[in-house]
Amino acid sequence: MSALKKTALTVTAAALLPALAAAPASAVTSTAGKDNTGPKPPAVMSTVGGAQLGKPGTQVDLTSGAPVLPKDLTARSWIVADAESGDVLAAHNAHWRLPPASTLKMLFADTVLPKLSKDEEYTVTDDDLADIGEGSSLVGVKEDHTYTVHDLWLGVFLRSGNDAVHVLSEMNGGVPDTVQQMQDHAEELQALDTHVVTPDGYDETGQVSSAYDLTLIARSGMQKKDFREYCSTARAKFPGEEKSGKKRGTFEIQNTNRLLTGDFGIDPYDGIAGVKNGNTTHAGATFTGVAERNGKVLLVTVMNPSSKESQAVYKETARLFDWGFAAAGKVKPVGELVPPKSARTDPSNGSESSTDSGTSAGTGTGEDGKKNRPGPAKASATSHDGSSGAGVAMAIVGGVLVLLAGAVFLVNRRWPLPDLVRRLPRR
Repeated sequence: MSALKKTALTVTAAALLPALAAAPASAVTSTAGKDNTGPKPPAVMSTVGGAQLGKPGTQVDLTSGAPVLPKDLTARSWIVADAESGDVLAAHNAHWRLPPASTLKMLFADTVLPKLSKDEEYTVTDDDLADIGEGSSLVGVKEDHTYTVHDLWLGVFLRSGNDAVHVLSEMNGGVPDTVQQMQDHAEELQALDTHVVTPDGYDETGQVSSAYDLTLIARSGMQKKDFREYCSTARAKFPGEEKSGKKRGTFEIQNTNRLLTGDFGIDPYDGIAGVKNGNTTHAGATFTGVAERNGKVLLVTVMNPSSKESQAVYKETARLFDWGFAAAGKVKPVGELVPPKSARTDPSNGSESSTDSGTSAGTGTGEDGKKNRPGPAKASATSHDGSSGAGVAMAIVGGVLVLLAGAVFLVNRRWPLPDLVRRLPRR
């Protein structure tokens, strides 16, 4: 190389160094979660929650002393958010519209759970179970058998039972009406990446959501007492098949959320309190979880890891939880979880309130304009026979104050997490 070229390169490098040194950490896209062999995210995605969340790749803004993101992340999309403030601590392809699998049942529950009294009984017909997709996860609902709404919700949350979802949908006016209500509720929550085709998350053309949307939906659901308790229930009794001349028995069902119950090669996660997992051919493994540690509540969603390690979706979620708890207060948010459209400022007390019709049980007007069925004033996930399984979270932890904050949204209520948070082994 000539002396002239060397001089030119030296001058150019010297000129660039100050600019590079001044570049914020958020301007550097991490390679965590990068998959060079699978489909690529769209170049342009939604910017709900902030412009940075619409960019492909990993978005994070590390400040001094912040831990680096885990290197062994292979999910197509993920997000780590503070459940209370709504701050998004880090994200990877947050608005990539992907098949959600059974994590979509969170939207089903958030929409329908307040509309049905948990003590209501229903006798299942053949038609109720006729359109369940082949290979669906089932809890074991039988035609010509009677179940309570409470029984069916246990089947939805613990066993991800598509049979229970279809029966509850029929009780709610039918599958088409329920799908429309879910879509309306998604739009109310500003989960605008979500398109609902089935209420159970079964693979269907055009049925998509995103890590961002699933996190919004989980955050909304976790404000409901019954939702919190059902999704944190580890084990429960489910009504069995009626046999001539014998009293109807029960059998135990266990939650398929492996961060809650543990499994071969994976321990229950320290502080886990829900929410929902899913797995289908097109969606791969998906999961949204909520966990509390030292007063901090985080939400993590992981969609479709490409790793071949066993239980990859749970292990990558656990790594992101670990990072989030360590990074809290040491990173600048890259976005926010937005409030529902109906959230408004209440000038009488200077705070914010939400008019979301799905926030409490009881008689009211649902999102389809129809009168809801009456529900109990105080709901509980307690088993009717008083023996709901060793892992059922019955008590409520006080002291976790929800500030679903930001300039335009504050919910004036406490958001206690189930006692399971305290009873799980601490690491």
